[in-house]
Amino acid sequence: MSPETQEKLKQIKQSFRLLMNGAASKSMRDKGLQYKLNWGVQLADLKQMADTYGKDYELAIALWKENIRECKILATMMMPAEKMLPEIADLWMEQTDSIEIAEMAAFHLYQYLPYAPAMAFQWIASDRPLYQVCGYHILTRLFMDGRQPDERGISELMDQALAALTGDDAAVSHAAQLCLLRFADLGEPYETIARKAVKSVNLEFL
Repeated sequence: MSPETQEKLKQIKQSFRLLMNGAASKSMRDKGLQYKLNWGVQLADLKQMADTYGKDYELAIALWKENIRECKILATMMMPAEKMLPEIADLWMEQTDSIEIAEMAAFHLYQYLPYAPAMAFQWIASDRPLYQVCGYHILTRLFMDGRQPDERGISELMDQALAALTGDDAAVSHAAQLCLLRFADLGEPYETIARKAVKSVNLEFL
């Protein structure tokens, strides 16, 4: 790590004290969100901080290595999507241990990766719930951006989403449901496919 990046990392970590929100931090702990350190800093403040520093690959890598909620979120905001190699994305996902970070990464970073669709389909087929949640969130953002899957992708999505909807993991089921809703928004043919699939497992939310 360069001295410049070290200094930036130090400044960022010091600034968390000024933005600390004890009530938010306690609320997250009560909901089971466990971090080595959690200052409870609001997302709007983190976004402002990320905008100030700009995209910075080395700083994002350094931030991610810190087991601090705010550092992880900032890393997803500061990593330049075009510089993130698939093996780094895999490593970050492997080191993700909360739904909040999985959602933040999907929203701020993973949806913009050039290989996002392939990665998302790979993750929704994983046997690890956090991977599945993150994968569905990536696809949700891609569908909201008007990206349309091919026939094979549609078939894969329906198979995995129906398994998720009828599974016993509430977070995965919720993420899959949200994904299918955005898939249906792509247009009438997509809505028909999704509606038919959902009906086949006796569910109705479309």
